[in-house]
Amino acid sequence: MHEQSATGPHHTTTMERGSFALARCSCGWSGPARRSRDRARTDATDHVDATADAPTT
Repeated sequence: MHEQSATGPHHTTTMERGSFALARCSCGWSGPARRSRDRARTDATDHVDATADAPTT
């Protein structure tokens, strides 16, 4: 399992399931299963970046 820290309520991890890796976040978001671990980590980073740019209400 690979963990990435982030500010706020988003703490992402990547986990392996068989020959696939997927990214998950503490907010409940889950990325698609990827054969590339690097791509799963990029999905997690993109998720955190996208939520940081989102306006708060």
